[in-house]
Amino acid sequence: MTTAAAPDAREDDLLLEHQLCFALTVASRSVVGAYKPVLERLNLTHPQYLVMLALWEASPRTVRNISEALAQEPATISPLLRRLEAAGFITRQRADGNERALSVELTPKGAALRQEALKVPGTMMDRLGLTRGQVTELHASMMALIAATSGSGEP
Repeated sequence: MTTAAAPDAREDDLLLEHQLCFALTVASRSVVGAYKPVLERLNLTHPQYLVMLALWEASPRTVRNISEALAQEPATISPLLRRLEAAGFITRQRADGNERALSVELTPKGAALRQEALKVPGTMMDRLGLTRGQVTELHASMMALIAATSGSGEP
């Protein structure tokens, strides 16, 4: 008696719906899009919100320090800082003792915005239908992926 050969599971590996990169791309775009109306109330874009989160953790910070915290190039951060400064949320000036470093500091208006931003995480959990525990679990998974890819080279 012959049995039918099991289909090669590797063939399914190339289905778009099975691609981790595809799921992450769509999920990222969808989640950032869900933040848009919530952040508009704060007069922030999502990238600006990330910069403000870094500054609410510690201010002043150098541009390099912010870019490292956000895993972004300083050239990507600089235009965001200009717009945040124009909005009155931050100031930028040369760091004391280091003419090459630019120090970024919250203004009173930027510091006060933190109080309004405290509503964002809860609002987003409600919008996405997630519990705090689910968000914590998703975050841990994403951080593990980041760690796995940050030091990896070619296989």
